[in-house]
Amino acid sequence: MKINWRRNLFVSWIGCFFTGASFSLVMPFIPVYVEQLGTPKSQVELFAGLAISTNAFAAAIFSPIWGNLADRKGRKLMMVRAAAGMTVTMGSLAFVPNVYWLLIMRFLTGVLAGYIPNATAMIASQAPREKSGWALGTLSTGTVAGNLIGPTIGGLLAQWFGLRNVFIITGAILLLCTILTVFLVKENFQPVEKKDMLSMKQLGNKIDHMSILVGLFISSLILQLGATSISPILALYIRQLSGNSANTLLISGFIVSIVGVSAMISSPLLGKLGDRIGNHIILLGGLIFAFLCFVPMAFVKTPFQLGFLRFMLGFSTGALMPSINTLIGKISPPEGVSRIYSYNQMFNNFGQVLGPMLGSSVAHTLGYPAVFLATSACVFGNIVLSFFNFRGLLKTKTRI
Repeated sequence: MKINWRRNLFVSWIGCFFTGASFSLVMPFIPVYVEQLGTPKSQVELFAGLAISTNAFAAAIFSPIWGNLADRKGRKLMMVRAAAGMTVTMGSLAFVPNVYWLLIMRFLTGVLAGYIPNATAMIASQAPREKSGWALGTLSTGTVAGNLIGPTIGGLLAQWFGLRNVFIITGAILLLCTILTVFLVKENFQPVEKKDMLSMKQLGNKIDHMSILVGLFISSLILQLGATSISPILALYIRQLSGNSANTLLISGFIVSIVGVSAMISSPLLGKLGDRIGNHIILLGGLIFAFLCFVPMAFVKTPFQLGFLRFMLGFSTGALMPSINTLIGKISPPEGVSRIYSYNQMFNNFGQVLGPMLGSSVAHTLGYPAVFLATSACVFGNIVLSFFNFRGLLKTKTRI
């Protein structure tokens, strides 16, 4: 059966957009929902933080398990499983009786997640090698757009239809994603018996660039850490910069969103450029540019300056996401590509957990500007590691 990988890319983009949005759409109103569930006021912030972070934590823990199963049963099956599972867990949030059931269902949503890494693994295995950077860059815009627009969609739906109905609507959309994936995504995959499957040790022996692969995992973690480290302090930092402006929340939402706009513009273009000159060069350039954007954020005087630097930061994000995914696809043996991408997703999720923890702890002890300097230090360490890992490719001017 001939595979139309472009159609798979289109459907997968839709799925990545809505699954990405479902993870982030609760951000604007989760504290209010926690409060409505009868939680004592003194514990609302604690349970709201847990409800937000438990999703990413559960996804990080269980991602390798689903990746292992995908290499045995196929990526499409795991995409359908994730979309169908999240349909149930997201929709059921409308009916939870208390905050403890909210935490349980949010945890299960993370457990059953896995649409995005399996879609990435499938497109990486189907797209022609010379177009893999463009294809994965395009696919990554779905996730970026979902994470970007999710909070806005969630806030508007909550205002129009009420908090509980937001989850029912989200479940219905995820059901549509499930149906689209079942009927439109095609994959030629021969199931592998468990006894015939390569162990992780055997898989590792077939990877020629293990140090580069580990470095890419770390880059994924740092990318998410940098994206989320300012989330606990952004509104407060903007209020400080603007002198307690009445539009602090509006400005904060704009500054959060603006990084995704430039990332969506640049991801396909830089992915295509990486196909021509080498994805490792685009990755190094993206890391250096990210460092140059983060450092001055600690010294801005106005929200406009911060917004401009965040917009520029999006171009580095657009360079990093497709470059990491494309390099992982080229390094990974075909029989283990889903497991490799699942481990990368695990590092992504841990970055989402560690970022807010880093931001809040640094801000508490050293102040808001120090958060950006701490993030810059993490990015700089990643630059040094990446130069070390890519030194052979840079000296010989070769590509993976």
